[in-house]
Amino acid sequence: MADLFDSAELDDIQKKNDQIKRIKELEKLIKKYQASYYNGEGEISDEEFDKLWDELKALDPENSVLQKVGADSGNFKKIEHVMPMGSQEKAASPEQFLAWAKKHVYDEYFVEYKLDGASLELQYEKGILIRAVTRGDGSIGDEITANAKKMQGVLPAIFIDGKQSDFTGGIRGEVIMTHLVHKTKFSDKANCRNAANGLMKRKDGEGSENLMLITYDALSTEVKNFFSDEEGKLEFLKSAGFNTVPLKICRTPQEVIDYRVYVMDIRKSLDYDIDGLVVKERRIDSEDAKRNRPDRQIAFKFSLEEAVSTLREVEWHENGATYTPVAIFDEVELNGTKVSRASLANPDTMKDLGIKIGSQVVVVKRGEIIPKIENCIHEHPENEEEIVIPSVCSTCGSTLVNEGSRLYCPEKTCSKRLFHQITKWVLCADIRDLGETLLENMFKAGLVKSISSLYELSEEDLVPFFLNEESIKNEKTSLGAKKVFASIQNHRLLSLASFLAGFDIEGFGETMVEKLIQEGYDTLEKILALSEEEICSIYGFAEKSARDFIQGLNENREEIISLSQKYIQIKENSSGSMKGLSFCFTGEMKTMKRQDAEKIVKEKGGAVKSSVTKDLSYLVTNDTESGSSKNVKAKTLGIQIINEEEFLKLCEK
Repeated sequence: MADLFDSAELDDIQKKNDQIKRIKELEKLIKKYQASYYNGEGEISDEEFDKLWDELKALDPENSVLQKVGADSGNFKKIEHVMPMGSQEKAASPEQFLAWAKKHVYDEYFVEYKLDGASLELQYEKGILIRAVTRGDGSIGDEITANAKKMQGVLPAIFIDGKQSDFTGGIRGEVIMTHLVHKTKFSDKANCRNAANGLMKRKDGEGSENLMLITYDALSTEVKNFFSDEEGKLEFLKSAGFNTVPLKICRTPQEVIDYRVYVMDIRKSLDYDIDGLVVKERRIDSEDAKRNRPDRQIAFKFSLEEAVSTLREVEWHENGATYTPVAIFDEVELNGTKVSRASLANPDTMKDLGIKIGSQVVVVKRGEIIPKIENCIHEHPENEEEIVIPSVCSTCGSTLVNEGSRLYCPEKTCSKRLFHQITKWVLCADIRDLGETLLENMFKAGLVKSISSLYELSEEDLVPFFLNEESIKNEKTSLGAKKVFASIQNHRLLSLASFLAGFDIEGFGETMVEKLIQEGYDTLEKILALSEEEICSIYGFAEKSARDFIQGLNENREEIISLSQKYIQIKENSSGSMKGLSFCFTGEMKTMKRQDAEKIVKEKGGAVKSSVTKDLSYLVTNDTESGSSKNVKAKTLGIQIINEEEFLKLCEK
């Protein structure tokens, strides 16, 4: 009987089922954490909650859970809000903010602190406070008037210039606990926000006097144009004696980004917690404010994966022919890890950042392992110094070539460059018994001068690096020399991708060569005959990478041909069981090393990727339910996630 579905259809069905399952998991988690948050017992950080929210939004943008704000405890009288108290759209990075700003072009951007506390609405009639209502579900909340009247910053009546105001409507603010109060009175609570949430909802009202209200919004229910604009709201609140958030008016989105960097730097010195900025326009948009998630304003959040520091120096890391700038800055903590170094990639990156010694820099991780500098501001330009870019090779004295995207030594006989190429070859050829220290000693002794010279070594040549003169005179056999010699000889059969990657051509590892092979350039002869124009026509290649590859081939052409004719047998491209499939490995493996798993994939005709992309076939991990960035991205893209056991079953086919 014929199968009802082919394998591709079955895969699609499985991916759809996995996606539905994950959506239900996210709905359950978000509801759970929302309930605990609004009842003053937050279980996870805002950053962790935001990741769950963003994942659900990516999988199911119209999900009903995304339209709800929260839930109340049921311990207080329920009161309807005077003004909408929905949640906000979020941007967690400058890129996300710029994407929003591109669709929201304002003459002025009003920027306020995003307070990390508990929202509260004060309801007034003719200037007299009649109720205080928590945020609740965004429409209805708990009445906690008695508790609110004890808080600092809550006014029982509104007076302007000594006269009672006739304001009727709602005033919105955030109930916060200062760091000092938390430290001296409530250090047993996890953080200021949790402590404030718990106190403000106590039935007996005890402890509310330790809380403070800071206001940022107001709505008149009787007079339509009571406020001229958003700035007018804050002026009214200030003149009445309310505590208000600081306001910064920026002219461009970049000014907002720079101000965010500044606030990230000073926020530790503030008396209370903030977790980002709120960005809006000057005019009041009442219709937009009624939405569950207003479109005309956004929360530009901070993250545990970002920190502000000061650049102290730049070191130049020499890796083969290439000189890479590395930033050294004051130590900061990123997501639980202390860091003080980050790659600056190349001179062009430094120029684009406008970075100088003494600059204030934003260091980010964003789920990646290696930190990088994303942005910088010049807080005190008079104290900054230009970064000195090396001009001469420290090894051979040749003048360095600065192409902007790369700073390198052009001398192909430079000993540092040659040694790096040989070590790269040993890695690509998988000659594991030939360690770098032994290789370096042989290179310094002049025994190894090129890749080809590795295969010209005899066992006798290796003996002096394992035995002293006396042992050699006594005709002792070196097991180490035998092992290394055998390892070199046993690695003469290489794939075309491994063979070419071993020549250490800038930017061309096995993955890049495999792209050429997949386009039909599947023999050494075809690749050696390639032109820059032909490479540029292939997806994923640019003019510079094509030029670098052709230049690298030409520099090494003589040895490429010699090695392929005398010492190395290049395997024909496999049409194995994994042909057309791609794999990305993450996390620790149990039965083998990751490089062995990758080798199996390549031997069976598959491709190995270092990151999760939309064309990936499988993500292999032994923690398939992890919240890691690779797992989250794979689920978002509908890529199948398998464990090691499932991977091994695929290998058996």
